[in-house]
Parts: sequence; structure tokens; C-alpha cells
Amino acid sequence: MYLTDLQIIRPQYESNQEETFAWFIDAHVKAENREEFRETIRERLWHVGCKPDRIAKRGHVLADFLHREWADMRIYRLHEQPQGLPLGERIKVFQEEVDAIFETYYPATSDPPDHLIHVSCTGYVSPSGAQKIVSKRDWGQQTTVTHAYHMGCYGSIPALRMGQGFASPKTDVVHTEICSIHSNPALHQSDQLISQSLFADGFIKYSLLPKTDLPCLKVLRLKEEIIPASTHAMTWNVVEWGFQMSLSKEVIVFITRALSGYLQRIQAPQNALFAIHPGGPKILTHIQKALNLADEQIAHSTHILKEYGNMSSATLPHIWERILHDESVADGTPIVSLAFGPGLSISGASMVKQCGS
Repeated sequence: MYLTDLQIIRPQYESNQEETFAWFIDAHVKAENREEFRETIRERLWHVGCKPDRIAKRGHVLADFLHREWADMRIYRLHEQPQGLPLGERIKVFQEEVDAIFETYYPATSDPPDHLIHVSCTGYVSPSGAQKIVSKRDWGQQTTVTHAYHMGCYGSIPALRMGQGFASPKTDVVHTEICSIHSNPALHQSDQLISQSLFADGFIKYSLLPKTDLPCLKVLRLKEEIIPASTHAMTWNVVEWGFQMSLSKEVIVFITRALSGYLQRIQAPQNALFAIHPGGPKILTHIQKALNLADEQIAHSTHILKEYGNMSSATLPHIWERILHDESVADGTPIVSLAFGPGLSISGASMVKQCGS
């Protein structure tokens, strides 16, 4: 199976990390309704959050993060509800934005794919944006829609596995992750502050083909494992105000302990480039140290984290796109892709770059 034609759509808005930190500090003070809370939350956020030297900027569909006019917010109307508007209102934003993304990816002149896989863990409506575009383009007898939802940051690897199973002339995969709608400034715990400093919005589409002469990544092996006794370490649950993540400090320990055996089972070559989902900078640092990787082997992951932040399941495909278009990465270069999520799950792929004819 060959992965090709990666197309990124950037969110409408973008903020640098220092501006975003300042907004969240103001938001937490507004939610707490105590100005004297400012210094406490500022110290906490700057202590545990991902600093601007590791994430420079993040994209978002919400203009909320660009101003402090709380009455004009789409979601974070904190003068009314300290946690922000309820889940139903957040999903309306998701629906509107995702419908527009599918319209952009599939204009009226598009050829229908045989299969369309929609990957997301930040919002769900039925019919989905994928189903709506298939209906609108009258592709209902040609295109099968499959939803790959709520797996978290590793969702791209199961999507590849699905596409491999379909074995069709053309399978398209579309990731729509709108993490920005799922913050709660009324929660001040460390894991919530970490999440608020990491996550961003991201959209990407790519095609899976049984053969191609285009520049591509040839997928050799796919493997997913659940680390024993780790289910408590990471959760991604639906609550009344939105989707809430919980993170344990044990996540990094579980992952680094399990990686060596996992890489043997996936037959990862030692000289490979590593496309690692950058859940945060500590994930990259600990994996690099545990596997004794050179900076160059994880450079594409480091770059995507710094330029875009953690876009959940859309992040790893952004790294693939960068590798594929990096002319310094030679034809035949082996690539090991790794991503992690609730379970704790390790999902990965062994690939090789092919520059095309």
C-alpha cells in the first residue's frame, strides 16, 4: 500500500505561544472571578506548560483566542459559564468547520474515491461531514464512508490498517481535529494546563493506493499494541462541557519501557527516520534518549510540534507530509512511525520513502 497526495488545510487563525499563554491566564482568572488568582495560575501554567521554545505557534478555528471580549466569544463566554459553553454548542462549531473542510477537499469537479475514511477524536455528528459531501456530490453508489473516531492521537495508524483492508483502487483519509473547542478554564489542575498548552487544530487529507508512480511512502508493516496495566494513565472522555483529557506522569515511563520490544516486533531498522507523534516535548526527549536517536532522526517531529503544536490524530500525517517533501530525505529511506493514545496504545508503521518516477 502506498500513501500519497497529502494535502494540508491550515486553520483560519494562528497565535504564538506567548499570546496563547496570556489568553489562558486571563481566561482562568475570569473563570475564577478573582484577580488575585492571576499570579498563581500564571506560575502554574509557565511551570507545567509547553514553553514557546518547543511550540512557537498554534492554529485554531476560533477567533475567541484573539480577544478578551467575553460576550463575543463563540465558546468561551466565561462571564456566563466559567467552563465555557456546553458540549452541544461546541459540537455545532465542529460541524460547521468540518463541513467546510470537506467542501474544500472535494469541490464539484472532484473524482470520487472508492472509500473515504474520516478520522477525528474531537467531534462527531451524524450524518458526518464525510457522509454529507458524498451525498451532495451524488457519490453514494461509488464511495463507502467509514468513521474512525475517538482513538486519540494514534488514529492515523488504524486508518492505514482500514485502508489496507479495503484493498481498493483509491481510499482517501481525511483528518479533522478541532482541539481548541475542548478547553475548560475553570479547571486548574496540572494535566489540564498541560493540555491547554499543547493542543491545536489541524486538517489533512491523503490517499492510499495499491500502486503509484507519484512520490509516496510505501507502507511495509502496521502494528498496534496495548501496554499492560496502563489503562489508567491516559483518558479522553466526553463530559457535559466537552471532551476532557487526563494524563498521568507515568505515560512516558510506560511508553519508553515498552518501545524496545515493540520496535523489534515491527522490525524497525536502526538507521530509520523516526516520525514520532509529539504528544509533547518530553515524549520526544525521552524516546530519543531511550532509543539513542540522533537529532536528525526526529527532526521532522520536532519541527511539526514547534510550528503547529499537537493536532491529535492529524499530527503524524503532517510529519509524513514534511518527510515526503523534504528533498534531503533520499529515495529508499526507511521511516518508523509511532503514535500513542489511550489504552495505553502504541500504534506504528514501518515505511520507506519512494520519490516517484
